[in-house]
Amino acid sequence: MTRTGIRLKAPAPGWTVDADVVVVGSGVAGLTAALRCTAAGLRTVVVTKARLDDGSTRWAQGGIAAALGEGDTPEQHLDDTLVAGAGLCDEEAVRALVTEGPDAVRRLIDTGALFDTDPESGVIQLTREGGHHRRRIAHAGGDATGAEISRALVEAVRSASLRTIENALVLDLLMDPDGRTAGVTLHVMGEGQHDGVGAVRAPAVVLATGGMGQVFSATTNPSVSTGDGVALALRAGAEVSDLEFVQFHPTVLFLGSDAEGQQPLVSEAVRGEGAHLVDADGVRFMLGQHELAELAPRDIVAKGIMRRMREQGAEHMYLDARHFGAQMWESRFPTILAACRSHGIDPVTEPVPVAPAAHYASGGVRTDLRGRTTVPGLYACGEVACTGVHGANRLASNSLLEGLVFAERIAEDIAAHPATPGPAVESEEAPGPLLDPATRIKIQRIMTAGAGVLRSADSLDHAAEALEVLYRSAAAEAEAGNGSDDVKDAEPGVDAWEATNLLLVSRVLVAAARAREETRGCHWREDRPDRDDDTWRRHLVVRLTPGRTLAVHRTESASFPPVDPGPVAAQREQ
Repeated sequence: MTRTGIRLKAPAPGWTVDADVVVVGSGVAGLTAALRCTAAGLRTVVVTKARLDDGSTRWAQGGIAAALGEGDTPEQHLDDTLVAGAGLCDEEAVRALVTEGPDAVRRLIDTGALFDTDPESGVIQLTREGGHHRRRIAHAGGDATGAEISRALVEAVRSASLRTIENALVLDLLMDPDGRTAGVTLHVMGEGQHDGVGAVRAPAVVLATGGMGQVFSATTNPSVSTGDGVALALRAGAEVSDLEFVQFHPTVLFLGSDAEGQQPLVSEAVRGEGAHLVDADGVRFMLGQHELAELAPRDIVAKGIMRRMREQGAEHMYLDARHFGAQMWESRFPTILAACRSHGIDPVTEPVPVAPAAHYASGGVRTDLRGRTTVPGLYACGEVACTGVHGANRLASNSLLEGLVFAERIAEDIAAHPATPGPAVESEEAPGPLLDPATRIKIQRIMTAGAGVLRSADSLDHAAEALEVLYRSAAAEAEAGNGSDDVKDAEPGVDAWEATNLLLVSRVLVAAARAREETRGCHWREDRPDRDDDTWRRHLVVRLTPGRTLAVHRTESASFPPVDPGPVAAQREQ
């Protein structure tokens, strides 16, 4: 691990909280880790960017995948996951996911999550989604699974009187003189027990900050998904991997070519129940493209939609589920039905216009099977992490399960290896430049045009150049200390910190996408349309150097190199 000394420009912490563990994020991964750490007797603090129930988990419609049904097995779930991951899954990580998943779901139920069950037998109802050969998706409230899981976990956290700090943006990792984790700095927005910049000092930090969908103009991610965890990890010297594999959900409600921000998702479960993808003439264009047609893995469906759009010069395709009837729509998909109707579309009587939009980051902060990163004491789980489970393309509804399983593994590891860091030390490096908040929309448009569903050497080169201009302009302004009509070194604040984080993760994503000269999973290079296993069945690992440049290297095989926290971890373990 190379310590960078790089940090965000921010005031010095004005208050401090001490803990054994600080968990950053309040989705299924973060709250599960926090509850398990608390149950192990560890003083645990949860830091979350908005309210406890405002993360990405609550937006998950489809459900959680696990081999719970009759005739299904973890081995079959493993096979489907490996196929979707297009040769880059870590089989050991996937095996841990699918074998530990069913019991992890049962423990979630014991925590209070209520899944939909058959009214007569009481057995959990299961459905199918893309890439699954069996019905293994448990759902709640029809299409409100994430909201139910979030509700149950938030109630459990409050019942446990677990200390939480809400409306807090994490800034940077605190480290001791030996380069070991010593906590985090954060900024609390609004009134409460704490306000402004402070610190939570702890020997273990769990990043569960969710995704980075806001790097694109149109996404299914909430506005808080600005890649803060990945950016923090990079500044701390951690490695990230596979960031080029951004999954674009095939069926997002099309609100117009100029629509920006969070867009309504039309869950894959709608296709799992028999909805058809059609063009304006009603032709089912996915037939013959894959044995599962509309239920092919997401990258294949997204590509199928984009190809048809290009062939016909159309801005969107349609999802036709009129044959469901009003009763099924109202009982099985009430959330989606309401969202469509709020935009003037009635799925009961008309096809729903859909197009792909940024949805999920399959890559992230590189971890081992215990959630450890390359920085001693720093863990990551959920969408912010790259455990090797998803490979080049996440299998539908594996995300909630991954957060659940690996959060439990992290809590077990922290409890088994208590550590005491030395005092946190201040970096001697000058903080990096802050971007004007107005830069955010520029980043999003650059990324959408150059690194979206369709990529090429030219588009990625243009994106890289444009992002570099933004970075160098901000750096020049910071050094000169005066204003500019184009880019200004902003004053510290949430909007400026978010824009700065977005720029960093965008630069890493584009660097990896430029390096991977093939098409694989959800990375689609128009100029390199074929999959090249001989050269590219490898991972791309990126780190931020002390000189603030990006170092990209390719692994020697499809296996991740071991995560070695180094001798510091062993020295500090008590």
